[in-house]
Amino acid sequence: MQKEISRREALKLGALGVGAGVLGASNLMAKSIDAKDVKFDEEYDVVIIGSGFAGLAAGITAAKRGFKTLIVEKMGRIGGNSTINGGIFAVPNSELQKKNDIKDSKKLFIDDCVKAGLGLNHVELLEILADRAVETFNFTLENGATYLDKLLLEGGHSVPRTYYVSNTSGSGIVKPLTESYQKLPNATLKTRVKFDNFILDDKDEIVGISVRENYKFDSKLFSDDNENTSGERKFIKAKRGVVLASGGFCSDKYFRKLQDPKAVEEFDTTNHSGATAGAMIEAFGIGAMPVQIGWIQYIPYKCPDEKGNGITSKFASQAAFRYGISVDPRTGKRYMNELADRKVRADAMFKIIDTKKDIYPINLSDSVAVSKLVPKDIENPLETGAIKKFDTLDELAKYYKIPADELKKTVEQYNSYVKAGKDPDFAKPMHLTDGITISKAPFYAMRGAPKLHHTMGGVKINTKAQVLNYQNKPIPRLYAAGEVTGGTHGASRLGSVAILDCLTFGMIAGENI
Repeated sequence: MQKEISRREALKLGALGVGAGVLGASNLMAKSIDAKDVKFDEEYDVVIIGSGFAGLAAGITAAKRGFKTLIVEKMGRIGGNSTINGGIFAVPNSELQKKNDIKDSKKLFIDDCVKAGLGLNHVELLEILADRAVETFNFTLENGATYLDKLLLEGGHSVPRTYYVSNTSGSGIVKPLTESYQKLPNATLKTRVKFDNFILDDKDEIVGISVRENYKFDSKLFSDDNENTSGERKFIKAKRGVVLASGGFCSDKYFRKLQDPKAVEEFDTTNHSGATAGAMIEAFGIGAMPVQIGWIQYIPYKCPDEKGNGITSKFASQAAFRYGISVDPRTGKRYMNELADRKVRADAMFKIIDTKKDIYPINLSDSVAVSKLVPKDIENPLETGAIKKFDTLDELAKYYKIPADELKKTVEQYNSYVKAGKDPDFAKPMHLTDGITISKAPFYAMRGAPKLHHTMGGVKINTKAQVLNYQNKPIPRLYAAGEVTGGTHGASRLGSVAILDCLTFGMIAGENI
């Protein structure tokens, strides 16, 4: 921290920036530890908090540069949300786009992100993503990740620019990156090690962290509060600095509701249970600038008939939304542009949903659309029953209690829009539907419901991944990457840009530390 602001003032500002009483009185003024008061138990050059995309990218990059590196993960397994991520990776100006004669550009990518982000994006960070996207993608290839030889079109993107991991999951990146990291001679990874505090020297520079080893996360408690005292305390020295890669807070039922009152405790999330706000709040407590903490993204691809992330997303996004429609079951009519960005679609769906009457939108498409999917993306949810198959639209309408005549009229009208290449009702970009109508049986459908997915806000970083304080200056020896940071995506992130963001700024943190 810079001398223009005292540590005590920074603590006050940090508490005010995220709302008082977030994690109890003892955490209200997030506590840093004075280095002169501790004896370090271990020493590394670089210490990284979190083992997802951002943490692993930072770890590999730093360790390959010769630094003794430690990654700490509070949960019992590595990867966090990155492991259960859908495995979709936006790469503007990629080789696969060129191979398929898809015209993309840095400007088009940034314009798409800014439109979805409602203009709240910190564009200098998006520029970095665009400039380094191919390099970041190649980084994953070099470390063993593999991808399908096809590009997906995610809602809000003007062109297909999204790779799909071969095993259709973020674990297809996390696992090979972890293996690469652990093969490096100067790299260490520890699970069940919870970060508690930053350790600062007399110059207010970060020189280490305090942790608890053998920590046992308890999802029944409020996030990272002080009721959970499990684990043995240790002090870890970080000679070159610390990288904060602790992820978002969609599973932090208390903190998320403070920021977005509609994010009530009962609301389902796609996130793993350890996606909580504690590490981010500690950064606020030493003066990190909070950015857009109240913006939380609800993903529209999910289903109320399965818990958590589920397995219906690819049918919803790549079949029903791209090549089919979503209808209000009470009327049988469309109500939105099915290829709009995530926020636009989620907001439209919320207007249809009536949880007390168990009413949810119905997403549907035909067999031609479904044939475009990876087989398991339709076979598995059919087996669980989250997606249903019907021989006729009348059967589909009867099952979901939709007025059959109105549904068939809607389908007929939609098909005419596809053929005409224009949607006068909701401006769906029909040129992206490849001329596919809802015509060939069998027909497939699911109930749709947005779920809490990604927290847009976090600590402010610059293009070097340095965490900035209230004077817009770097906090010495503190870097951050991934969902714990804010500003890149503005009000709402475009689908598939998260992997690009996390990996790119993880690499940058590893380079600059």
